[in-house]
This record gives sequence, C-alpha cells and structure tokens, in this order.
Amino acid sequence: MAKKSVEARQRKREALVAKFAEKRAALKAAGDYQALDTLPKNASPVRLKNRCQLTGRPKGYMRYFGISRVTFRDMALAGKIPGVKKASW
Repeated sequence: MAKKSVEARQRKREALVAKFAEKRAALKAAGDYQALDTLPKNASPVRLKNRCQLTGRPKGYMRYFGISRVTFRDMALAGKIPGVKKASW
C-alpha cells in the first residue's frame, strides 16, 4: 500500500489538472507560453502518475484494468476478473 500522503498528493494533482485543463488548452492554442509559465506546475497533466486504484502502487501498472500487475495476478487467480484465466500450454 502506498503512503496516504502520496495518494493525497496524487489526488491534489488530479484536481489541479482538471481545474486548469481548459485554460491550458486555450493558452497553448494561442501560443502564449509566458502565461502558461504562470500556471501551477502541478496543473500539467505530464506530472500525473498512473497508480493502482486498489493499492496505490506506481510500478507495474496495467492501463486496461487500472491496477498493478501484482494485484491483477492475485485477483485473476482468485477468479475476480471475468474472462481472465491462467495460461497453460
């Protein structure tokens, strides 16, 4: 499990990105890079990190499922993900 402070920081970044999304798009379209510099750094979507929605793990993230590979494996073996089964050949 990720630390609560790290998860809170991530949620704060997500809120800032959503808040300034339209303003950033307008400034980029106009080519006004001076005004873009005045926006908060965390308002940039590049600063977001994909994290497991269940554990908060930042590495081994599977975008299609929104969870980490470790959590995915546990859930798949327990039969909690429909249509996923262990491969054998």
